[in-house]
Amino acid sequence: MVRVVMAHPSPDLYGSDRMLVESVRALSELAEITVALPAEGPLCTLIKKAGAEVEILPVPVLRKAYLKPVGLLRLAAELATTLPRMVSHLRKNRPAVLYVNTVTIPWWLLAGRLARVPRVVCHVHEAEESVPGPIRRALALPLRLAHSIIAISHSVRDRITADGAPDGKTTVIHNGVAGPPPTDPRPEHEGHLVLVGRLSPRKGNDVAVEAAKLLVSRGHTIKLTLAGTIFPGYEWYEAELRAKAGPEVIFAGFADPVWPLLATADVVLVPSRVEPFGLVAVEGMLSRRPVVASAVQGLAEIVHDEKTGLLVPPGDPVALADAVEILLNDWTAAKALANRGFDDAVSRFGLQRYTEAMKREILGPDADV
Repeated sequence: MVRVVMAHPSPDLYGSDRMLVESVRALSELAEITVALPAEGPLCTLIKKAGAEVEILPVPVLRKAYLKPVGLLRLAAELATTLPRMVSHLRKNRPAVLYVNTVTIPWWLLAGRLARVPRVVCHVHEAEESVPGPIRRALALPLRLAHSIIAISHSVRDRITADGAPDGKTTVIHNGVAGPPPTDPRPEHEGHLVLVGRLSPRKGNDVAVEAAKLLVSRGHTIKLTLAGTIFPGYEWYEAELRAKAGPEVIFAGFADPVWPLLATADVVLVPSRVEPFGLVAVEGMLSRRPVVASAVQGLAEIVHDEKTGLLVPPGDPVALADAVEILLNDWTAAKALANRGFDDAVSRFGLQRYTEAMKREILGPDADV
């Protein structure tokens, strides 16, 4: 069997973490897989159940704090000790393929080349547009070390190739989702809005809180559930959210699996300001729930406005409230929208399509898959 090492930056269970598990499952019958994680966490159990080994190898994960002069010095010092360990890890495992999941750990690409791994693959889940151009181009530079690049959406591919990633090496593979047990739209709504995702300005939780407040002021009975937690360092954002939130807002914490929570939803909100793909939008569609999402990046590829969901400008609570109100005021049309969204999600984001495409791209064109 082919030996594969997968490197991942987090032991959590958010979007890119869950897609790593699906990547492991895609290769589990064809490869011996070791997943390198920086720490223990809930992801470890799922990886082992999917058929891979887990090794804990602490490495720095690229965060905004590193993009300042002091942060760069600290990062250089950390890499001086961790990079040799990464190379040693690869030489010990002697993989035929190194799969690096996300560009937040680009030093794994360098380690793969230094260890002379025959095939190095990077799966890009990010499409930063808010950072200055020189920084974006610096972040894209390590992608040139990969033999193959997988982008989770066309917007991601366009962003990284514009910043200098080699277009000829880049393939778009949309995320795949198995979906929940068969379900139907809720026959009548109860005004329950659900937002699943990190508590982060990028995810637009504050926009949803403001929209819920507007809907209450318009006479609607609303409950908004925020299911997610913060990254360390974003405690200030959660404090601001809680200060803004009215009694209609519920902070539910992390949800896994998401399907039971989505089954209680009337409308699924994805008001992200930045969203390279938007796994929760697909999950909402597969749950046969009408989805209201921001018209940004990957979300605009997933949701076809007024056909499979509704799109609104990012950062606009009035537009978000207006879209939800349209659905609540015509529930028959909302259920039809949810059914069309389900059919579209099944056809475009099915798990079998993802599995077959990932086998080919990770193992290479000459692999017997």
